Amino acid sequence: MAAAPPPRRKRSARFVEIAEAAGVSPATVDRVLNERGSVSAAMRERVVKAAQQLGVPRVLPQTSHGLVHIDVLLPQNSTPFFQRLTRGLERSMQMLDPRIVLHRQFLPEADDDVITRAILRPNYKRSGLIVTTHDTAPVRDALRTVIAQGEPVITMVTDIPEVERVHYAGIDNANAGRTAGYFVGRLATQPGRVLLICSRKDYRAHIERISGCRTQLAEAFPHLVCDAEAVETLDDVDQCHRAVLKELKRGGVVGIYNSGYASEGIEAALRKVGAAGKVVWVGHEMLDRHREYIEQGTMDIAIDQDPDGQVISALQHALNACGVVQTPAPLGTVEFRIFCSANVRRNPYLAAGH
Repeated sequence: MAAAPPPRRKRSARFVEIAEAAGVSPATVDRVLNERGSVSAAMRERVVKAAQQLGVPRVLPQTSHGLVHIDVLLPQNSTPFFQRLTRGLERSMQMLDPRIVLHRQFLPEADDDVITRAILRPNYKRSGLIVTTHDTAPVRDALRTVIAQGEPVITMVTDIPEVERVHYAGIDNANAGRTAGYFVGRLATQPGRVLLICSRKDYRAHIERISGCRTQLAEAFPHLVCDAEAVETLDDVDQCHRAVLKELKRGGVVGIYNSGYASEGIEAALRKVGAAGKVVWVGHEMLDRHREYIEQGTMDIAIDQDPDGQVISALQHALNACGVVQTPAPLGTVEFRIFCSANVRRNPYLAAGH
């Protein structure tokens, strides 16, 4: 005969254990965990901490009810990627608890005075900072100052690993570059030159992508060569068009890797010399214009860095570091995605008007 199952444990017994651990009455535990009645902040924190230590299998209330201010510093960049990132941030903001206040600031990309002022001088008691910025000595110094003051910092999209940030919420840019090099090498079967176009050389993300691509080509595809210096375009369409057209006229270009935007300049240059569809082209971000280029056979691969995933990762780590969310946020980088003619979607990546 099977043994009878042990009697089900009553909730009151668990409340007694929590009360003993916290040094309060079971009635106080009931008021805290069920969020009814008036309990001091110190008492509330003791009860929740005791419940956490005992591993109570339930969602526990927050120990603080004040507003949590988090700054999100973004560059003044109108490219479709940053439009998608902004839309993703807006969607996430609507799902947050009302006491979580995100302050977005759009800052000039290359103005260290403005950027460091925003880092160092918030207009409120700031609980955390999410930042996307270029990597310069003044920026690093400003971040080290607020980190030393106990403020959690999360870098997003592009990393600044020399500072003790809590987390980097972004893709592995070096591996993204290596992936680009892999596809260029596999698709460009004839010997020739690969043109490397770097969006901005003051952003670590683009430096890492170009370096990763160059390394992969050198290691696995000796029939392809790159110039010693990548072309910097600052995401300017006209500047990109002139640079690409110049290199195409020099001859021998069999592949192009662009770490950022200004894709219209590349497409126009390829079309002008009759090389559209003949030169392998790997770019970044799954955008409506890139889908058009892929469908017409001008662009081969788009590496997408999932802006929504980066926003979610940044917020998870920021809220965890601020003590708002107790569950540890996932470690590691955000996974990037690969798109080609076989898997692009037909509905818009950006809504009309954005």
